[in-house]
Amino acid sequence: MKIGSEKSMATTPRKSRFDNQVDTPKNFEASGIYDTLIRQERRRAYVGAFLINAFLGFYMAFGVYFLASDFQGLEMSSEVLGFFFPLSLIFSYFWSRSPHSIGRSIIERTNPVLKSLRTPQSPDSQFLRAFTKIITGFLLIETAVLGWVITEMDMYALLSYEGLQGARRIFVSIFTPEWSILGMVMTTMIQTIFIALMATLIAIPVAFVGSFFCARNLMKNSKTGLLFYNILRVIFNFTRSVEPLIWAIIFSVWVGIGPFAGMLALMLHSVAGLAKLYSEQIESIDRGPMEAIEATGANPIQVVWYAVVPQIILPYLSFTIYRWDINIRMATIIGLVGGGGVGTLLMQYQGLAKWHHVGTIVIVIAIVVWIMDYLSAKLREAIY
Repeated sequence: MKIGSEKSMATTPRKSRFDNQVDTPKNFEASGIYDTLIRQERRRAYVGAFLINAFLGFYMAFGVYFLASDFQGLEMSSEVLGFFFPLSLIFSYFWSRSPHSIGRSIIERTNPVLKSLRTPQSPDSQFLRAFTKIITGFLLIETAVLGWVITEMDMYALLSYEGLQGARRIFVSIFTPEWSILGMVMTTMIQTIFIALMATLIAIPVAFVGSFFCARNLMKNSKTGLLFYNILRVIFNFTRSVEPLIWAIIFSVWVGIGPFAGMLALMLHSVAGLAKLYSEQIESIDRGPMEAIEATGANPIQVVWYAVVPQIILPYLSFTIYRWDINIRMATIIGLVGGGGVGTLLMQYQGLAKWHHVGTIVIVIAIVVWIMDYLSAKLREAIY
């Protein structure tokens, strides 16, 4: 009896007093927390799907009304558009019940909790599945037709004899440049290159420091960090969403027309663009070195300097060179709105219809941009 009990004890693993405290999947589900989480995510998913489907319903109604009004030559009525809002909400209320609706599909497929619960054979009627396919096809066709009408595409004007003759005159003039102004063009082109260079150099340190505050994996451990993260993200997203041409107009009024306004416009946009690229690179780093440095008792600045910076320095250099390449191209354009450089000269000759002079500027811009693109590509290859 004693031997048997010893054998039983040897073959049966002893239970620790901590076994009941381990959150195994079985205990997790049994506790009801998992079911509560699923219900919460389903409610959020339904709200998101409802909003998406309501927007699609309004878009469909708006598109049909716009095309009908344009065909009949009538103005759109605000009363009719207002009627579409409650109509789209009613439409979304019923359509969002289907797991195959566009809104439900988008939200649930992108939700890490719910996407594993979706099955190819979700309970749904054949009618609703067919309805979703019809709506999807209708949206694609409607969007294509709206694009054609709103952009006023006219293939006759593009291929007409008069249009082709005008294009021929301009291209012949452009490809017979006036080389007597080459010295003036090169002077303004050098100014353009330095506008892009200074904008990039000033943007680098600002974007470098700001990128650490825009990286969620570094800021998520404290409320203050998350506050800085959200504020800077909003500022940089807004700055980046406004094109450099708009910033050049603003700075032309602020500091006056000239290369300084163009440099400020490119610098501001470069800070936002580089901060986004830099922060995304930080968010994709390996956490192993960070955890090893933290285990030694290092402070947050030391962790960033010794564990984060070595992993991002090469991508940072590549992103910076690429941004300088972009700024070279943009610097030739912002001169059209008073940003200085060769763009200002191009605008003057274009306004006077001196197409031979325009051709000279276009050829010089193309050569310089090609050279800069070649050099930046070689530098990026050398880095890696």
